[in-house]
Amino acid sequence: MPNTKQATKVVKRDEARRLHNKAITTAMRTAVKGVLNAESPEAAKKALPNAMKRVDKAAKKNLIHANAAARVKGQLSRAAK
Repeated sequence: MPNTKQATKVVKRDEARRLHNKAITTAMRTAVKGVLNAESPEAAKKALPNAMKRVDKAAKKNLIHANAAARVKGQLSRAAK
């Protein structure tokens, strides 16, 4: 438990940030799985722009590394072909 009022605020802020980051990461992973597990190539191509957008946003917010984002985007584009 935090000892000071300011430390309590920091814990509260960090928890809010953690939940926000978790939501963004979960949405990204769900979108990626939507492309990789698509039933048909048409469905994969339709889901691809949303997945790319989610990956780019996660990389921009430093939730995943830029190189990891590039690798995932490459995998997605190959899977959609």
